[in-house]
Amino acid sequence: MKAAVAQEVPRNEALLEKLVRQNSGSLNIAGVKAVGEMMRAELEPLGFDVEWIDMTETGRAGHIVATHKGNGRGKRVLLIGHLDTVFEPDSPFTGWSREGNRATGPGVGDDKGGLVVIVATLRAMQAAGTLKSADLKVVLTGDEEKTGAPMDVARRDLIAAGKWADVALEYENLATDGTQDYATTARRSSTNWEIVTTGRTGHSSGIFNASMGYGAVFELARILDAFREKLPEPNLTFNASVVVGGTPASLDEAGVKGTAEGKTNVIPARAVARGDLRSLTPEQDARIKAAMEAIVAQHLPGTDAKMRFFEGYPSMPPTAGNRALMDQLNVVNRDLGLPEMQEMDPAKRGAADSSFVAADAVTLGGMGVAGGGAHAEGEWVDLASIPRQALRSAALITRLTAEPRQKR
Repeated sequence: MKAAVAQEVPRNEALLEKLVRQNSGSLNIAGVKAVGEMMRAELEPLGFDVEWIDMTETGRAGHIVATHKGNGRGKRVLLIGHLDTVFEPDSPFTGWSREGNRATGPGVGDDKGGLVVIVATLRAMQAAGTLKSADLKVVLTGDEEKTGAPMDVARRDLIAAGKWADVALEYENLATDGTQDYATTARRSSTNWEIVTTGRTGHSSGIFNASMGYGAVFELARILDAFREKLPEPNLTFNASVVVGGTPASLDEAGVKGTAEGKTNVIPARAVARGDLRSLTPEQDARIKAAMEAIVAQHLPGTDAKMRFFEGYPSMPPTAGNRALMDQLNVVNRDLGLPEMQEMDPAKRGAADSSFVAADAVTLGGMGVAGGGAHAEGEWVDLASIPRQALRSAALITRLTAEPRQKR
C-alpha cells in the first residue's frame, strides 16, 4: 500500500487538479454531472458497479452510488463524499494554482480533495490485493452544500447505504492544527428556523399603550434576546442570520434576501428572522426546540409570534462505537509510524452527510485532506496530506473488511 500510494502521488494530484477545474456548484447541474462522470471513470475500473441517481425532482443534479461486491463475509464499509461545492459558475474564485505542496482552488478541500483520497485509498487496496474481497459502497452526493428538497428524497439513497453498512467513513476535510490530526467522532445537527412576529400598526406616539401594544420589532427583539440569555449550553449554537422589520416586511422563499419599509413615526406591523440551530444529540435538539417555542409563546401586549423549523441535518452523537472506531484508526496510526489522533471537539465542526447514516452505522468523519479556508475564496489544501490520508484509510478499511460481519 505504501508503495502504491507513493508511486501514484503525481496521478492523484493531476486528478485533483482536473476535478477542481470543473466547476460543480450545487446549482450547476451540468457541472455536478461532469464531476460524477469523472468519478465513474475512476471507480468502474476498480470493479465497482456505478449508478447515477438522478435528483431532478429535488432541483439538483444527482448522486453517485457505487457498489463493490466482495466475499460477503467481512464488515461492510461505506465511503461518503460529495461532488458539489459552494462555488457556483458566477463565482470569481476559479481555476487552480500551486506553490509547493499548497494547492488552491474552489472546492479543492471540500470536497474534491476527499474524492481523491477515496480513489487513492481504493487503488492502494487494489495494489495490495485487499480490495477484491471487500464489500464496499461509495456514495457521493451532488447537493451536500445546498441540499435539494424534499429532504427524504434527497437523502434516501445515502440513508439506505447507511442501513446496509456496518461502518461509515466520511471524507470531508481532516481536522488538524498543523501538528496534531484529529478524528471526527461527532458532528452537530443543522436545522434552520424562522420567526414571524406581528403587531398593531399606527402612529408611533401610541406605542406601548394598551391600545397599540409594543409592535412587531420589539416582540422579535424580546424573543431573540431571551434566546441569548436563557438557552446557551455546551455543544449548542443558534444564530439569527437575517432580520427584517417594518410595514410591510418579508423574506424571500430561500430566506436569504429581505425587503422592508417603514417610517420612524409608524409602529412596525411585521418582523421576520431566520437562523440556524446546531445541537449534538437528538435529545438536546428536541429540548432546545421546545424551549425556543415556549419563549416565542410569551407575547408582549398587542403582538403575536409564530416559529417554524425546516428540514435539516441530524446530529452525529459521539457514541461508544464511534470512539472504538477511532481507537482502531489509532492502531493503524501506530503501525504506520504516524502520531495518534485525538478526538475533535464537535463544536468546532459543521454538519455533514455522515449524520444521515450515524444512527445505523459506526461512523468517523474528517477522513479527507488537510487544508484551510473552506467555503471562501483562497480555499487550499496540503497536497502532502493526500498520501497520508489514503494510507490511513486503506489500512483501516482492509482490517475492517477482514473482520467477520455479525449478521443483522
